[in-house]
Amino acid sequence: MQSHPMPQFGSFTLLLALALSVYTLLAGAFALWRFKTTKAEDGSGRLGETARRAGIASFIALSCAAFALVWASFTNDYSVSYILHHTNRTLNPAYKFAALWSGQEGSLLLWAWLLSAYGFVLRMRHRVDVRLSAFASTILAGIQVFFLLLLNFAAPPFAIQPGPTALDGFGLNPLLQYPEMVMHPPLLYLGYVGFSVPFAFALGALMMRYPGEKWIHITRRWTMVGWLFLTCGIFMGAHWAYSVLGWGGYWGWDPVENASLMPWLTGTAFLHSVMMQEKRGMMKSWNVWLIFSTFMLTILGTLLTRSGIVSSVHAFAQSDIGNWFYGFLIVILAVCLFTFFKQKDHLKSENKLESLVSRESSFLFNNLVLLAACFTVLWGTLFPILSEYVQGSKVTVSAPFYNRVNIPVGLFLLFLTGIGPLLAWRSTSLRSIRRNFILPGVAFVVALVVLMAAGVRPWNAGDAMQATIFSLITFSLAAGVITAITSEFLRGAFVVRTQTGKNLAASTILLVRRNTRRYGGYLVHFGIVVLFIGIAGGAFNQAHEQEMSFGDSVTMGPYKLVCQSFTQESKPNYDTEYALLDVYEHGKKITQLAPEKRFYLASQTSSTMVALHSTLESDLYVIYEGKNPDTDRPIIKVFLNPLMNWIWIGVAIVVMGTLLALVPSLKKSARSQAAVEAAVAEAEVHHVA
Repeated sequence: MQSHPMPQFGSFTLLLALALSVYTLLAGAFALWRFKTTKAEDGSGRLGETARRAGIASFIALSCAAFALVWASFTNDYSVSYILHHTNRTLNPAYKFAALWSGQEGSLLLWAWLLSAYGFVLRMRHRVDVRLSAFASTILAGIQVFFLLLLNFAAPPFAIQPGPTALDGFGLNPLLQYPEMVMHPPLLYLGYVGFSVPFAFALGALMMRYPGEKWIHITRRWTMVGWLFLTCGIFMGAHWAYSVLGWGGYWGWDPVENASLMPWLTGTAFLHSVMMQEKRGMMKSWNVWLIFSTFMLTILGTLLTRSGIVSSVHAFAQSDIGNWFYGFLIVILAVCLFTFFKQKDHLKSENKLESLVSRESSFLFNNLVLLAACFTVLWGTLFPILSEYVQGSKVTVSAPFYNRVNIPVGLFLLFLTGIGPLLAWRSTSLRSIRRNFILPGVAFVVALVVLMAAGVRPWNAGDAMQATIFSLITFSLAAGVITAITSEFLRGAFVVRTQTGKNLAASTILLVRRNTRRYGGYLVHFGIVVLFIGIAGGAFNQAHEQEMSFGDSVTMGPYKLVCQSFTQESKPNYDTEYALLDVYEHGKKITQLAPEKRFYLASQTSSTMVALHSTLESDLYVIYEGKNPDTDRPIIKVFLNPLMNWIWIGVAIVVMGTLLALVPSLKKSARSQAAVEAAVAEAEVHHVA
């Protein structure tokens, strides 16, 4: 009988991780219960410490399991069924590493390992608040037990392939053989799994009736980290879809795309409304359910990906594993409902909404709009499942449904992005409204007039009237919001400059460093505006398809593409056909593009590789679609997508703003800083005076 030491080692470490996690859960829960009932710190403290250390050890065990699977991939150990079906000998080393998350079992292992890594950080930082961290650690262990049960009994990644070992593997899905797919799934999972931590803190704080709002401060940072990773994962996936799938777009309201968007929307709502609890002691129940819902939506997204109940290019094959997630969701919901109703009196608001023209109201409207968008996406995603259950036939909801609802929602969110920071807490005076809104209002009107004068006129757009109206309003609102954000920075910087004597640039930097959370938030808002500008450019997309042979040309906007040759090549992992197209702009050659079609030998499937020429103004997006079987002539499809790069630039600004908001603000250190402190304080309140 053949021995398989590395798979056996991986299976053993998974069992060990399960045992350690079960101990963390049970010992941690007993220690917390004993402390609550007897107030005996000694015994429960020692037991709780062993639970904490067992949780840390589970991270080490899972790290060993992940290493074992990666090792099996790099050593071509096809005795492991998972490695056989997701790699082959000639696969690029980067994609052999990515095989860890390319299939169901490996991606579950990645999820469990990331969850243990988050738990490791939490347990190492437990002295921030020992009891609250103990509650959160125990809850995380409960989540970890579920995923380790899956890995040990429902979807074992180290299952041995029955029968003779194959000489080569079946290869990695061609759609995953792209550099971004080495980063996209881990980032997405870091976001998904990251929301487990604020969920654990929120549930633990509610269970122990945590006094004050300190748990909110802890939870906000963890939520921002998860939200940042999820943002990066979503948009890297969008860029992958744009660059690989060859349809000219980046978001198709695919069910699995929707599954990642829903927790992002509720997480965004939580990050806004949590400020109302910090500042005014309001919306406590709302915030608890926002974070509960965000976590449950991450589990729902995982269910949609793995159960086979929806059809998606992103989903794994249909399996019975979905039943496990149904049961887990029911348990989570039951625990959340029980804890909430038991401790409901602990969540009473300390203040009430005093005015509709206030920062509190802007946060409330922001929450309602985000939740409306989330419900729309959830309804559209589940509608085919519900219709099949009720009517017996599956009715698919397409992009027009989502666009019809979410375009107005997006415009209202863009509006709130601009006006929210200009409003005061409690109530905003009429004088303040006049002073703070006049410049953004003027910018909106001027942009509207200039755009219509430049030819952006919906009444001349024909079938594209609705898209043109959206773009016109978006561009105009963006001008107003950018003006509002810029004026906030400049107003504060001028006050600091007056009181410190520093130049404007240094004053702006000092202002930001003194309140990184606030001005990092402004930068995030600015990035969202830039992103919206890029989305609005889609109203003016152009597309053209034609057969081309040597010397043929096609014109698209300012570009002329001239065919130079068509070539076929054979490489170790795939065969390829591609075209060489010279690109001219206003008669001058600027580049050469080589769109190609690959045929992967191991998996016997094909994939499109898009050729791109990108500028701030537009993307020239070219696809080689193959040959016409009747004429044997290659077919080339060309898109001209205006402002596409603004989307990716906007995301980069959002990331920078979030990172800035995570950096601690400068603290009071010396008397020499007194004048600066006063200047910053004045800058922060000046707009509400």
